[in-house]
Amino acid sequence: MISTIRHVGLVVSDLDKALQFWCEAMGFVISRQMEEVGKHLDAMMGLNDVRVTTAKLADPDGNLLELLCFASHLDKDQWIGQPYSTGFTHIALTVSDVDEMCLRLRNFGLDIPRQPQYSPDGCVKVIYVRGPEGILIELVELLE
Repeated sequence: MISTIRHVGLVVSDLDKALQFWCEAMGFVISRQMEEVGKHLDAMMGLNDVRVTTAKLADPDGNLLELLCFASHLDKDQWIGQPYSTGFTHIALTVSDVDEMCLRLRNFGLDIPRQPQYSPDGCVKVIYVRGPEGILIELVELLE
């Protein structure tokens, strides 16, 4: 029986760059960072000689985002999916002010080519932005 979502995992190619983005630009804080190796990890992932650095990042409510940077098993530098791609497509974050967050992210170097949109019911203001590793981030401002 599920009691809560524990965390969302995101594989990154450059942990320092990812930590800078998620902490400095987005406001997460590092709650734990560690090097992980061992037979239990190999067995869990079905791989050999796994070496990964993990960083658990907490939002103000304690929700966790886990960044994983594999030293042993490298993949692509970017996720190239779209909002309609099969599988996990994005992480949605509630923010107090979408326009202010977009300005902050532009100052951080992100290209945000579109403008935030209002939902048809007027309850939220929302925009997709593409962060490090190409991940889609949905910024949602609650209006009511």
